[in-house]
Amino acid sequence: MRLMGEIAPFPQHRQPGQTGFDRGELSRIMDLYGRMVSAGHWRDYAIDFNREVAIFSAFRRAAERPEYRIEKRPSLRHRQGMWALIGEAGAVLKRGQELAGVLAPVERKLVRLIEK
Repeated sequence: MRLMGEIAPFPQHRQPGQTGFDRGELSRIMDLYGRMVSAGHWRDYAIDFNREVAIFSAFRRAAERPEYRIEKRPSLRHRQGMWALIGEAGAVLKRGQELAGVLAPVERKLVRLIEK
């Protein structure tokens, strides 16, 4: 029985061995998402976690394929980089070791959207 004022721990729903985003990574991604929403370009997002990959998908409208998917695959860390930016058609647009470098093409697009 919990007493009034006692803080209960937040339940953890991640499965052991499941890939996910840490607080800094998710903060960086959500910052970009918020700026794209403010620019009127994105309207929805989805996050998917499984054993091999964590995926953040950004949508222009909720009823279509994502414009971009940001994937984190730790198994590729020592090869081509664990981060990938994947376009609407499924092509890998950018891959690398650092999240900031992978998000750079979307950030450049944001600058063009704001300048118009």
